Amino acid sequence: MNCDFKRKLPIPMEVKEMYPMTLEMQHNFQERDIEIKKVLSGESDKLLLIIGPCSADYEESVMDYISRLCPVQEKVKDKIIIIPRIYTNKPRTTGVGYKGMLHQPDPLHDEDMLEGITKIRKIHMRALRETGFTCADEMLYPENYRYLSDLLAYVAVGARSVENQQHRLTASAIDVPVGMKNPTSGDLSIMMNSITAAQKGHTFIYRGWEVESKGNPYAHAILRGGMSVLGGNIANYHYEDLMKVYETYQEKNLQNPSVIIDANHANSNKKYLEQIRISKDVLHSRRVNKDIHNLVKGLMIESYIEDGAQSATGGVYGQSITDPCLGWEKTEKLIYEMAEEM
Repeated sequence: MNCDFKRKLPIPMEVKEMYPMTLEMQHNFQERDIEIKKVLSGESDKLLLIIGPCSADYEESVMDYISRLCPVQEKVKDKIIIIPRIYTNKPRTTGVGYKGMLHQPDPLHDEDMLEGITKIRKIHMRALRETGFTCADEMLYPENYRYLSDLLAYVAVGARSVENQQHRLTASAIDVPVGMKNPTSGDLSIMMNSITAAQKGHTFIYRGWEVESKGNPYAHAILRGGMSVLGGNIANYHYEDLMKVYETYQEKNLQNPSVIIDANHANSNKKYLEQIRISKDVLHSRRVNKDIHNLVKGLMIESYIEDGAQSATGGVYGQSITDPCLGWEKTEKLIYEMAEEM
């Protein structure tokens, strides 16, 4: 192979033994898991809000952000379940740029996967221990899921991964809800096929083992917009789009029909401030149509402490070094407004 084998990395079991969960953390995880699954099954009418930085960069600013969510969650707990985003690996369209905390525990230093593996476990543990939040992460590398499998409340499969067989099969073996994004093309059939695959059981190879999955009944759709053949962004959060997905779910006869709306990416035409308007538009669609109300179970918003984005060397505390994010003041106001409108 045209690569150097640098070092053997510890397996997930070894990392979990080095950084174990406490009984209290396990209890909090289980309570949150039950509460979140009740939303997706329709037993609860609360809204899931998966919110946080585009990509986790610096531990202190990420934890600062998550800590700010605690009093907000307490005030809206009867209507909204907040799931903070701690996205520790960042897909890159061309392979160039900051690839996330897993690759670069310090964005200003070279890649170090050994340190990254432990760093991502420690930050997810810290969030649970200090705030009570179990968080969301993107499954960019299916083989790495086990490093965080006892910590994550929610797993997202991205637009560039959703057609991949290993992502689909691994999703079928995960116990917590997995959101499958529509691909960058916007083709909804690919997303629905991935949900179908994830909800079924499979036999496949995972980390050198032959495994048999049971299927994940909480695999569901994430609408993030798509791209036209001319390269323009096409939104898919509108009323008519939601009705189309509702009808497709009825035809497929899948378990727990659910949709999360990603308010950024192609839906916002990459204009992060549009997330405010889009979130309210989706809530309006839920209010005026019972089927959409029952289908749309949450929103995904990219948010951090400061508005916008900067380069990795920008030095602005709490500002994204990947995609632009909504700042804290606008975020806090939006969450309270969403709770009032539900």
